Amino acid sequence: MGLKDRLEDDRLAAERANRADVSKWRQRLLEEVNLEELASLGMAQRRARLEKVTGHIIGREGPVLSAAERAALIRRVVDEALGLGVLEPLLADESVTEIMVNGPDNIFVERAGRVTKIDIAFASVDQLYQTIDRIVARVNRRVDESSPMVDARLPTGERVNVIIPPLSLIGPILTIRRFPRAYSIEELSAMGALDQPSGYLLSAFVRARLNLVISGGTGTGKTTMLNALSAFVPEHERIVTIEDSAELQLNQEHVIPLESRPPNIEGKGQIAIRDLVRNALRMRPDRIIVGEVRGGETLDMLQAMNTGHEGSMVTVHANSADDAIYRLQTLASMSDVKLPFDTVRDQINSAVDVIVHLGRGVDGSRRIVEIAVADANRRENYKLRTIMNFEADPIGPDRVTRGVFRHHALPPSVATRLFNAGEGIPPQFGVGEKAALIREVV
Repeated sequence: MGLKDRLEDDRLAAERANRADVSKWRQRLLEEVNLEELASLGMAQRRARLEKVTGHIIGREGPVLSAAERAALIRRVVDEALGLGVLEPLLADESVTEIMVNGPDNIFVERAGRVTKIDIAFASVDQLYQTIDRIVARVNRRVDESSPMVDARLPTGERVNVIIPPLSLIGPILTIRRFPRAYSIEELSAMGALDQPSGYLLSAFVRARLNLVISGGTGTGKTTMLNALSAFVPEHERIVTIEDSAELQLNQEHVIPLESRPPNIEGKGQIAIRDLVRNALRMRPDRIIVGEVRGGETLDMLQAMNTGHEGSMVTVHANSADDAIYRLQTLASMSDVKLPFDTVRDQINSAVDVIVHLGRGVDGSRRIVEIAVADANRRENYKLRTIMNFEADPIGPDRVTRGVFRHHALPPSVATRLFNAGEGIPPQFGVGEKAALIREVV
């Protein structure tokens, strides 16, 4: 055995011993602490109390440790007793946008769009199950062989998905998506997600009450863009937001946030997005904002856009702006109201004004790759006019995505709507510029 192998074996042995120590001190903590007294304290007081008791136990019974080692051990013991164990430092790290636990020994995180494996692990599969049970119990759910898939949310807003054996073949799988920070259009522009003329035009679209569909793949920043655009809704308007997990952070005064509800342990009590969309229509909204359409609620949303709720916004999973149109058509056909294809097409042509499509570069960067205007009338095939697109340069050795934003003239119908609403048009999108790239989507 070489020196490198021996060092690795020593590192693994020390790691196993450290895990065992954490479990031992956690057990001693639970034996010594007064649980009734602990239940009466707030979360901050509870953590401070446990840290104090753990410090006394380790000082009395533990090995000689440096100040840093002692503080780290106390923190890990309290995290396991009170929080989510080894995941607590990751949740405290603002640079981590997603945490992926593939069994007790494989934990991956996403930072700046890149997924990397980290050198921490759960002590055992039982400890991972305890962490999962702690998460799902907060939302009155359970996970076992009869219910092996669960969606939940942490108190701080992170979305959680759990899937366990027998559906998972490698042990319990836990995925945590961080609550996205609210970015302004100016911040997104500075980060390269779009350019300033496009940001100004999108803000004009929102103020002029055009209906917007924000499309893109998983993790492309759809919710972040939706949140940024919603900031341009005028203060006096009544806004109803509908989401599976409340993520939007609107600053307007008159906002009604609604959140769907999964079924309880008995499989009853579910409130779906579609139920909330239907109810929202009775709440006298000026605009309806849906975090994401995934099923029959799409038809209700299209009808809302067609019946006096102009300026509404929604996100949808799609691979391109063209694909977003057909995705809406497919989802609308999932409604229990069976409509002919021509009728669904007319609803989409009448409801959708602009599609903002986002993509993700090979370097993890997220940006708008196309803004397209829906320019078809009733009884016509879908027709899109590209008014902005991102032209990527060939990928170099550094694997960084670079390129330029190309602008094209607005269709006269959209330019007229902006003019009538008192909104200006950036010169890059003026009539004298390059004509819009129009295509019929068939």
